[in-house]
Amino acid sequence: MFSVLLVLLVVVAILMTGLILLQKSEGSGMSGSSAASMFGGALTGSAAGNFLTKTTAILATIFFVLCALLSLVVAKTDVAGTHRSALQNELATEEATATTEQPAPAETKAAEPVSVDKK
Repeated sequence: MFSVLLVLLVVVAILMTGLILLQKSEGSGMSGSSAASMFGGALTGSAAGNFLTKTTAILATIFFVLCALLSLVVAKTDVAGTHRSALQNELATEEATATTEQPAPAETKAAEPVSVDKK
């Protein structure tokens, strides 16, 4: 499930990036003549801008929904403990061995006074 959602998220991100680059910016961008020629002349001027804007909004909505779904899937699997990274496993084993291998604190005896016999 995670892999499918991640692949969909990457595809949507690439499509959205391409559509954003095609849109008209303040410096006229790439949408002036290339968008009209790319869509066979059917979309010219404001029609191309409206189409690109609406499509970008739809892809952005899909992007955010996929992000939310991915976060839910990751949170659900982490709580169950089924997906742990190698680093997390290594840290868990180190903590377990560190707590079991620690020697008990040595008992310190108070220094007994040494008696010196003077003869």
